[in-house]
Amino acid sequence: MGFIAHWKLLAAVLGMSGIAALISESDVPQYTVNDKAYYLTPEQQAFIRPGIDLTITGADIAEDGTITARFKITDPRGLPLEMAGVNTPGPVSVRFVASHIPAGASDYTAYTTTVQTSPITGNSVTQPAADSGGTFQQTGAGEYAYTFRTKAQNVDRNATHSIGAWAHRDLTEFDVETIQDDDSFVFTWVPAGGPVTNVHDMIKNEACNQCHNPLQAHDERRGLNLCVLCHYPGVIDPDTGNSVAMNVMTHKIHMGDQLPSVQAGTPYQIIGFRQSVADFSKVAFPGEIRNCAVCHQPDSGLPRATAFATTPSRAACGSCHDNVNFATGENHRGIVVQNDETCSSCHPAAHFQEFDTSVLGAHTVPTSSEQLPGVVFGITSVTNSQPGQTPTVTFTIKDKQGNAITPAQMSRLALVMGGPTKDYGQFFSENAIGAQTNTGDQYTYTMKTALPADATGSWAVGIEGYKNAPINTGGDTPTTVRDAGRNVVFYFPVTDATAQPRRQVVALEKCNVCHVNLMAHGGNRNTIEMCVICHNPNETDQDLRPADQGPPEGIDFRLLIHRIHTGEELQRDFTIFGFGGNANNFNEVAFPGDRRDCNTCHVNNSQQLPLPDDRLAVTDPRGFINPVGAETAACLGCHSSQAAASHALTNTTRLGEACAACHGVNRDFSVDRVHAR
Repeated sequence: MGFIAHWKLLAAVLGMSGIAALISESDVPQYTVNDKAYYLTPEQQAFIRPGIDLTITGADIAEDGTITARFKITDPRGLPLEMAGVNTPGPVSVRFVASHIPAGASDYTAYTTTVQTSPITGNSVTQPAADSGGTFQQTGAGEYAYTFRTKAQNVDRNATHSIGAWAHRDLTEFDVETIQDDDSFVFTWVPAGGPVTNVHDMIKNEACNQCHNPLQAHDERRGLNLCVLCHYPGVIDPDTGNSVAMNVMTHKIHMGDQLPSVQAGTPYQIIGFRQSVADFSKVAFPGEIRNCAVCHQPDSGLPRATAFATTPSRAACGSCHDNVNFATGENHRGIVVQNDETCSSCHPAAHFQEFDTSVLGAHTVPTSSEQLPGVVFGITSVTNSQPGQTPTVTFTIKDKQGNAITPAQMSRLALVMGGPTKDYGQFFSENAIGAQTNTGDQYTYTMKTALPADATGSWAVGIEGYKNAPINTGGDTPTTVRDAGRNVVFYFPVTDATAQPRRQVVALEKCNVCHVNLMAHGGNRNTIEMCVICHNPNETDQDLRPADQGPPEGIDFRLLIHRIHTGEELQRDFTIFGFGGNANNFNEVAFPGDRRDCNTCHVNNSQQLPLPDDRLAVTDPRGFINPVGAETAACLGCHSSQAAASHALTNTTRLGEACAACHGVNRDFSVDRVHAR
């Protein structure tokens, strides 16, 4: 009898005998709707207990260089697992690397290495690698010792040593993906005994996982503390000659299309396992790349969290500024730098002021400068708001200190009115710089466009704009920066008794976990509440799309955002024409997280079906279905194939969309379940 048959038999026995009732709820691992294991029965969960925890409990290096690691593997509730997978469900494989930080160094050097020869260049290089050919010995329930085949050479027993390990539990026969509950485990010690004082810790894994959700590469390897055991200075890709040191490779990847070398025509590529080519030349960092603190978080509490600012190096700085030749001074104001120790002569550790030559000062983002006075909008009321009337909006504009700014002092000021809030179908934008003074610091503007005679429900008005402000960036003349105000949206009743806000689908705070300060259209639009007024079901890029570029593209928010974030995985072209007729193609966007986790962006379970049945159909002239139902539009934003569209069309009748029949909450193919990992 096969193992799967044993499982089915045991599950049946548990169910029929009532033994399942003896299973304590606390013994059953707790999963979320994003886990496939969540959808197993309690009996199945109790038996399989999907997931794996790996812990290295100790390590030794013998006098002859033999490396031994002791570890244990358990399920999420702490019960031991067997590597062979005979007595516990799912065989387990574990792999190891061993590294050390040499005396006087701050980066690792691996003991476990391999020689990689490029079939392109013929060059051979030594690269770190997982140990292979070692031996496992079971020492207890779920407890093992691994003896490395690789022997450590020239061991400094007073140096920091680390062993990294990662595990894989094969549960595919249960249709449950392997779950590694934590980051890969790294055990750090000093072989001679005593505390570990020389550490590499610079960036928290949480900083990476803001976007990457989680960061994972090379099978199950997770966590920067594992990555740095192999990605250290001196390690190169023999095919391209590019460094794969963490401080070089990571900077270059995140710079992507902004790398000077890429903009000059040289792609940035790393060729890896089985000659797979990873081209990072089109990576677009979702935030402001000059904001080092997105990843390097000085207040993280890590021992070397501020090293990026206090110990600049040619390798780290030259990875982003890769058109700088430190040996000749080219693109470095003619300054020749022969060693890293001299970097701090010009780039001091202390941060004196914005835009100075310190690392922090030199990376000041102009639009975030503390020199900017700030623009703070407020809307206090909307009157004359019956159908067919022209509403009057009363608003305020102040700087960060609370001083009034007149509309005439603004470089741009607009009011955008749209409705109904139940599902925006139209909007009007008007220049409000000519607004009149009301009383004190309040201003009024009467819209030139009247509300439609058949307007119903509630409507919204949003305010946007900026003031050009001069700031000192260290040059001979001030730099002019757009000081944009945060959008404010005010809801007002038209035929409703009281104003009904537009439903909230996503949260700006979730966007800014990755984008940091999401803004578009020259900084004018920077809140989700403002975006959706214009990006409504009826809108396309028709007004800006050149006549020879075919039918317009729908820009409804659900279509737009789903398609942008699907990016390189789209099975159709997605190009939006914007201001000045500029084409914006999103087919090269690489989403850094896992798009199956809808809660990355959504709030209030807004991704669930069915949607309220009064939602507008979405205009999508370049789609397979036009107009397309509200639910179908959301799904086809990501699932862009003709087959997916055909499936949706088959399940749409004159009565409406039948999506919820299969994909509704608690259905066999609910949105959560089909997106579970």
